[in-house]
Amino acid sequence: MSRSISIYKIAALAIIGLVFAAAGCASPNATPQATSAVVQEPTALLPVTSATETPAAQPTPGAEETLPVDTQTSPASEGGLSTYVLVPENSEARYRVTEQLANVSLPNDAIGRTKQVSGSVTINPDGTLDTANSNFTVDLSTLQSDEGMRDNFVRRNVLQTDQFPTAAFVPTGISGLTLPLPDAGQVSFQLTGDLTIRDVTKPVTWDVTGAIQGDEAVGTAVTSFTFADFNLTQPRVPVVLSIEDDITLEVDLTLRRSGE
Repeated sequence: MSRSISIYKIAALAIIGLVFAAAGCASPNATPQATSAVVQEPTALLPVTSATETPAAQPTPGAEETLPVDTQTSPASEGGLSTYVLVPENSEARYRVTEQLANVSLPNDAIGRTKQVSGSVTINPDGTLDTANSNFTVDLSTLQSDEGMRDNFVRRNVLQTDQFPTAAFVPTGISGLTLPLPDAGQVSFQLTGDLTIRDVTKPVTWDVTGAIQGDEAVGTAVTSFTFADFNLTQPRVPVVLSIEDDITLEVDLTLRRSGE
């Protein structure tokens, strides 16, 4: 019995010895080969991963090409503009100067009028004015008062309409106007800009009051300045004893929202 046990022990020891001997005598490249085999599996997946990532990256060039187009044609950007075009037949520009005539006991307002006005104003979404697309002109050669002699003198000597037939106003700023504009209701604000009469351009401020009803706006704009501000000569004729130095400009406006 003890002999059998000894044989079994010897056999077991021999087997263990062979295992260790095999491990010790194994080629040094065996372990790297096994390791390499393990590494190769994820390595083999890399091209698949790259192929998956490449289609995901493909929309990026397309998005870059589309972005400027979306920015330029954004409905919110274009739709936010508000352009109002003046309706000449429903509008009038006039000057008002107080004078004292020789045959009249009280001062009199000399008023010259014309319907030859045109222009438009464009308001950006942020409430600023689009000055490149906002301007108004008045044909000064068509101004008429209740005295033909006065009109001829004003055209020839004061305004020199043969050389400077129009006055121009370019709005540059607006204050006191709440945006977005209401569909209906009263409005009151100040409009600043550059007024050109003859060869002189000066900044002026108009006080504007009016009302909006749907796509139409009506109102009156008023500003004033002196003859000297625009290098204008005060009329000197025998029937006029005196003329005040202040000139008031008034414009009755009817503006219609552009459908463009």
